[in-house]
Amino acid sequence: MSVVAQHRRTRRNSVLRRLTVAATGAAVLALPLIGASAASAATSTATTASSASTTLAGYPNNLDGWIRESLAIMAEKKIPGTYDGIYRNVMRESSGNPSAINLWDSNAAKGIPSKGLLQVIDPTFKTYHVDGTSFDVYDPVANITAACNYAAARYGSIDNVHGAY
Repeated sequence: MSVVAQHRRTRRNSVLRRLTVAATGAAVLALPLIGASAASAATSTATTASSASTTLAGYPNNLDGWIRESLAIMAEKKIPGTYDGIYRNVMRESSGNPSAINLWDSNAAKGIPSKGLLQVIDPTFKTYHVDGTSFDVYDPVANITAACNYAAARYGSIDNVHGAY
C-alpha cells in the first residue's frame, strides 16, 4: 500500500473517530433530557427551581448546595449523616439527577417507583418527610432529607448505607 493511500485511510479514520465521539457526546448529553421527559412526575418545583442560581435558603442550586442545605436541616432535626455519606449514596442511586425515576425494579412493578436523588418511594417519602421541606419527592432537599431520616431510623445513618436500601 502506498504512503498516500495509507495517509488517506488514517485521515478518514480520524474523521470517523471525531464524528463518532461527537455523536456519542451528543447522546450522553441527551440521555438525562430523555430520562427526565419520560418521568411524568418529574416536572416539579425542583425542575423549575434549577433555573435559579441559589435555593430559597441561599445555598447554591446544585448537588453541593442541596446536600449542604439538607445537612443544615438534618442538624436542626438531629438526623445523623455526613456530606460524604449523602454524596456517595446520591451518586450510586441517581448520579445526581433530581428527576431520576426507576421504572424497572420491583417497586416500579408494584406501581411505586423510586424517585429523585436518593431514589425514595412515595410511601417512604411520606412517612419520613421532614417538616420544613417540600412535599415534592423530586425536590432535591426534601428527597435527601427524607431519605436520610429513613436511613437513620433503619440503619443508624445514611453513612451506614453502602448499597440499595
